[in-house]
Amino acid sequence: MRVLVVGAGAIGGYFGGRLAEVGRDVSFLVRPTRAEHLARHGLQIVSQHGDACVRVRTLQAGQIKELYDVVLIATKAYGLDQAIVDFGPAVGDHTVILPLLNGMRHMDVLSTHFGPQRLLGGLCSIAATMDREGRVVQSTVPVHEIVIGELGGTTERVERIAELFKGAKCDARVSKTIVLDMWEKWTWLATLAGITCLMRASVGDIVAAPGGCAATLALLDEVTRVASAYGYQPRHEYLAYIRSLLTREGSPLTASMFRDIERGAEAEGEHVLGDLGSDA
Repeated sequence: MRVLVVGAGAIGGYFGGRLAEVGRDVSFLVRPTRAEHLARHGLQIVSQHGDACVRVRTLQAGQIKELYDVVLIATKAYGLDQAIVDFGPAVGDHTVILPLLNGMRHMDVLSTHFGPQRLLGGLCSIAATMDREGRVVQSTVPVHEIVIGELGGTTERVERIAELFKGAKCDARVSKTIVLDMWEKWTWLATLAGITCLMRASVGDIVAAPGGCAATLALLDEVTRVASAYGYQPRHEYLAYIRSLLTREGSPLTASMFRDIERGAEAEGEHVLGDLGSDA
C-alpha cells in the first residue's frame, strides 16, 4: 500500500517514520523548509523504543502526481483547511483517509470534502515533540499507540492498514468503537490541556499545589459531562486510568498545547477546548 503522510512533525514524523524505518512505501507531504531539513539530515527519531535516522521521500504542495492508497493526516487542527487543498490530488476513488487530529470537527470537514466512504476514525497516544534540531523526540512516557477503525463496524481495509504497522516500532490496533475512543481521548486531552495551560505547569507541580488535584478532577468531571451530553459517556475503566495520570505525584506530563504556548507557537485552543463546549 502506498501511504502519504501529511506532515512530518511529532505525530507524522514518529508514526510515518516508524513505517519508513521498516521499508513501507511512505512519502511525506511537507513544507519547503521541512523538506530541505529532511533531505539534509534525514528523519530523526529519539525514543526509548529505539532511535532512528531514516532517509525519506518528500513532496511539497503542487508536486503530487499520483494517487495514494492511504492518506494519513498528522497536521495541527488549525492547518487542516490548507492541508486538504495540498493533499487533495492524492485522493482517488479507493483512497482511505486516516486523520490523527485532535477533537472531532475534522471528521465533519473531511467527510464533506471527500465523502464519508473514504474516511476512517483514528487517534494516537504518544508524548512527543519536535525539538530545535528538527528531531522527533518521544518523552519518558513509553506509550506509542495508533488506533484505527471504521465509523461503523470493521472491514478488510482497516485490517490491511493495521498490517502496515506490523514489525514497526509502535503499537497499532483496530477498534470497533473508534468514535467513542476518539471522544475518550478528547476528554483526556481537554482536561490535560485545560489544566496545564491554565496553571502553566506540569501535572506533578499542579498536584503539589494546594487545591491543584481538586481543580484538575473538577475539570475532568465537567469535560466528562459535556462528552456524555453528546452521547459519548467515557467508560469507567478509561476514566479511572486518566484520573491516575492526572493526579500522579511528581509527573512531568504536560499537554502539547502547553508546550506550543511556551515556545510562542500557534495553539489548538479553539479545537481542543472551544469546540468541546460550542454546542453542548
